[in-house]
Amino acid sequence: MEESPQNDLNAVTHDNDDPLKSTSPQISVSEFSCHCCYDILVNPTTLNCGHSFCRHCLALWWASSKKTECPECREKWEGFPKVNILLRDAIEKLFPDAIRMRFEDIQQNNDIVQSLAAFQKYGNDQVPLAPNTGRVNPQRGGGFFSGVLTALTGVASFPFAQVVLLVYHWSSRESEHDLLVHKAVAKWTAEEVVLWLEQLGPWASLYRDRFLAERVNGRLLLTLTEEEFSRAPYTIENSSHRRAILLELERVKALGVKPPQNLWEYKAVNPGRSLFLLYALKSSPRLGLLYLYLFDYTDTFLPFIHTICPLQEDSPGEDILTKLLDLREPTWKQWREFLVKYSFLPYQLIAEFAWDWLEVHYWTSRFLIVNAMLLSVLELFSFWRIWSRSELKTVPQRMWSHFWKVSTQGLFVAMFWPLIPQFVCNCLFYWALYFNPIINIDLVVKEVRQLETQVL
Repeated sequence: MEESPQNDLNAVTHDNDDPLKSTSPQISVSEFSCHCCYDILVNPTTLNCGHSFCRHCLALWWASSKKTECPECREKWEGFPKVNILLRDAIEKLFPDAIRMRFEDIQQNNDIVQSLAAFQKYGNDQVPLAPNTGRVNPQRGGGFFSGVLTALTGVASFPFAQVVLLVYHWSSRESEHDLLVHKAVAKWTAEEVVLWLEQLGPWASLYRDRFLAERVNGRLLLTLTEEEFSRAPYTIENSSHRRAILLELERVKALGVKPPQNLWEYKAVNPGRSLFLLYALKSSPRLGLLYLYLFDYTDTFLPFIHTICPLQEDSPGEDILTKLLDLREPTWKQWREFLVKYSFLPYQLIAEFAWDWLEVHYWTSRFLIVNAMLLSVLELFSFWRIWSRSELKTVPQRMWSHFWKVSTQGLFVAMFWPLIPQFVCNCLFYWALYFNPIINIDLVVKEVRQLETQVL
């Protein structure tokens, strides 16, 4: 007697169902999306920090940056990342059609194939670590205070390194006049357009060869529309990527040049303001931030407050690129967090902002973090001195005198700024940036010794 074919029919029916319909309504593709390409995860690779990415996206990120760190949180990974087999099998069972289509697209992209091969070769060349390396701290990559202590040790132990770093910035860094922030977009070459594109993020490397093949220069870039980006030869199918490119392109059209996206570009565009802000945030951070709010709200203050007081979205599916490129007015919760830190820990705001820029300015951000920490300690000593001497009644008078002093200095610099040689401005800028931490270390040591003397 033959067996009932009921089980086989059920299995065939289950395999032919649409994966998006056969799963629970609480599960969707967006819940298994890669934070680099914003598409469904293919060969998901989970890093030490817990974030997962498509393996080819991780390979593209590694190939473009040559850094062994998470593209999202910047925590370094150890060893060589492996495919998360459990997660991969679950996604392939839930969404087989979507995975199959993505596999076909990946295999047809030579850049991805080459990046994967180079990434795997890099993994094969890694020397396997011993089972017991004697590592005391299991938290790889460290946290905020780990970076602070590391930078403080480097600054205190190797002051000569600051001199070398200063000379390096003066001699080997690209000339400020050669930056795209000074060059009209209509005069950009095809290579400069690709350079602008790649600075949008690691995902932009997917479209690098397409722009180069079409020899897209600045004039052609200004004429491109969203519809043209979505069609061949560009074929930017990911709507998030198109939106990011279009938003940045609108900024380029409005300014006529590339908007500044890092410290050196901002200094090249605003040499006077960058020097003023550097000294203002050092000597009077509250007045410096108030200046940004009153006179540079959209371009500087708005990104600043969204960086140090990030908005916690209720809907986790919102695209991160939209959050960064389409900044909204701060919420009351953000303002509340900002005002508390602004009132009691203003230098922490600067340190948190610098921490967010570690990827772009590795050592410079560490100098800023160290300096902010030292200035916080010095401010604490000042308050303690006023409290111990019962001079709280003089605080309003001191604040008023400080306000007039800073305002007078700012007005003086604004009046005589056109007469100050650029070389002198650069000396003042780099001195405040790299040498002030050493001076502040000495001041903190003196304050501690004075406190010990008073106690004894």
